[in-house]
Amino acid sequence: MTASQAPADAPPTSMTPRQILQAMSGLMAGMFVAILAGTVVSNALPTIIADLGASQSSYTWVVTSELLAMTATVPLWGKLSDLFNKKLLLQLSLAMFVVGSLLAGFSHGVGLLIFSRVVQGIGAGGLTALAQVVMASVIPPRQLGKYAGIFGAVFAVGTVAGPLIGGVLVDTSWLGWRWCFFIGVPFALLAIALLQRTLRLPTVSRKVRIDWLGAFLIVAGVCALLIWVSLAGNEFDWASWQTGALAGGGVLLLVAAVFVEGRTPEPVIPLDIFRNRTVTLTTVASLLVGVAMFGGTVFLSQYFQVSLGKSPTVAGLMSLPMILGLLVSSTVAGQVISRTGKWKRYLVAGAALMAVGLALLATIDAKTHFGLLSLYMAILGVGVGMLMQNLVLAAQNDVPAADLGAATSVLSFFRSMGGTIGVSVLGAILANRVASEMTKGLSNAGITVPGGEGSGEGSVPDMSTLPAPMRSIVEHAYGVATADLFLVATPFALLALVAVVFLKEKPLKTTSGMERLAEESGEAAAVAADKGPAAPVG
Repeated sequence: MTASQAPADAPPTSMTPRQILQAMSGLMAGMFVAILAGTVVSNALPTIIADLGASQSSYTWVVTSELLAMTATVPLWGKLSDLFNKKLLLQLSLAMFVVGSLLAGFSHGVGLLIFSRVVQGIGAGGLTALAQVVMASVIPPRQLGKYAGIFGAVFAVGTVAGPLIGGVLVDTSWLGWRWCFFIGVPFALLAIALLQRTLRLPTVSRKVRIDWLGAFLIVAGVCALLIWVSLAGNEFDWASWQTGALAGGGVLLLVAAVFVEGRTPEPVIPLDIFRNRTVTLTTVASLLVGVAMFGGTVFLSQYFQVSLGKSPTVAGLMSLPMILGLLVSSTVAGQVISRTGKWKRYLVAGAALMAVGLALLATIDAKTHFGLLSLYMAILGVGVGMLMQNLVLAAQNDVPAADLGAATSVLSFFRSMGGTIGVSVLGAILANRVASEMTKGLSNAGITVPGGEGSGEGSVPDMSTLPAPMRSIVEHAYGVATADLFLVATPFALLALVAVVFLKEKPLKTTSGMERLAEESGEAAAVAADKGPAAPVG
């Protein structure tokens, strides 16, 4: 594969608002697919694992494998987008997602299911990185806010509504859990067709050299660390030889990756971008947002079902206040940013509201009224909506056009890694706190369970089969443990607030990434034009 040259009759370096909206339809469909892949199975997993006759460790790997593949490959997709045609890469990632989804839907064994989730994760990694890169390529930063708000809304709906969709599919007898995977296929195929029809991106000629060694070291190091935080506390102790091997090996691989990346002409992650204060601070904030938001909210569905005794479908509906808060705030903030050009105040307000929302959710228990719970979730949603997508906007506005892909993917990578770490670490905290609370509750009730009912290592209990006294103990344990998770997540949100406070607000540029790239590489484009037109790609 070689980089294509910009032909003499290449599409213009700017698109009309109508063309942008048409291309956005394909990008939004693709982004929705990427988010849905990771969230739609959350309520369906107990049914999937039981149907396939798999173990509790398999339950973990069905989730972890997709997160690992997505997180580890985001920087690679971002770098490739700086070297090759973005449209083709976006369509390739969608095609990989379709293949992975079909394999998952037709799986009759947990081994094939886990493999298919890896394929899905690689495709989702491309969609996560490339959708935002393409947006920055065709839309000036000054106008990006209003479009970024729409993407933030799509992200919110996919993140929070995924469990609702999964619950409905599982509860519908004539559909079942396999449709949790099939449901994304038509969206992906639609996105491929829309992108082919609407997206026109010229690729400026440049010499291509892929840093395969750096890519391998980054993927291997990240996977080692993510496997460690995913399994530690469940499959083995935090203080064990497995921890030493995985954590130590991961750190050594990443140190080697830094050494290689600093000496190669085309690094996967250009270390120079971290000399940019805006990129560094938004990267730190994205990591902390990932830990706080994903780590805290992913267990809400379990809290609704176990502690409040709701069905999977109702549990999904109960997340609507968070969806609506995120939807409204991301859209409104994006519109206002585009109109005024001011963005920092919304990042600061968003981080503050996120911290307040998490702190309020740290006060919940098994008897919290849903009205109060809705208010807390709405505050959290409003904060995240103002913060998450605008961090990307701030970084994209402050880097050269040639590094748009790398900078965007770095933020997506650290946000995903923060989410994976948050889910794993807070999941271990949840299991331990549930164990201690159940042990205390059983002891107070004078009940002795052989083997220790509160070990925290088994599966989530089926509340419908428990006697009333036992059900009350379990509900209380999960209520207290879930509140503890939000309490632990709150300091991460406060640290994200500190990071965005130190950002320096710079005026939003009024030219798109394509126009900036044409300006920055004017000499290379002139040389390519002198050599005559080449066949366009996309």
